[in-house]
Amino acid sequence: MDDLRVPPGPGAPAGITVPAAELLERFSHASGPGGQGVNTTDSRVQLSLDISATTALSDVQRKRALNRLGTRLSGTVLTVDAAEHRSQRRNRVAARERMSALLREAVVPPVRRRPTRPTRGSQRRRLEGKRLRSQIKRTRMRPRPE
Repeated sequence: MDDLRVPPGPGAPAGITVPAAELLERFSHASGPGGQGVNTTDSRVQLSLDISATTALSDVQRKRALNRLGTRLSGTVLTVDAAEHRSQRRNRVAARERMSALLREAVVPPVRRRPTRPTRGSQRRRLEGKRLRSQIKRTRMRPRPE
């Protein structure tokens, strides 16, 4: 098994290389079509990585990954399944690609929101709408006795 390589991107300018020793691969029977070999081959792949224990991530990257992937984690372990191919080798490649994509997205720094002001036209349209609505409601009222 080779190291898992995450290409360079925002949050990881040099990319990320996860050592093969930190990855855990498990194989099992995949459901679905497979012909004669469906019950004999273990083609489904589960690839797991303990994010809190990996040496591939810096402290900042680890914190971002744990926050972003919190719903996908079991404790601090990220697990990816791949069973769409009949071949175990192709499922192993697919699982690694998914893991790589998840890690790349997880370490991206958050984008700060720049405060903006409404345009003069949008303010004018909003006030005009309020004025029209007010007039509609005024016409619904009972006339006052004078």
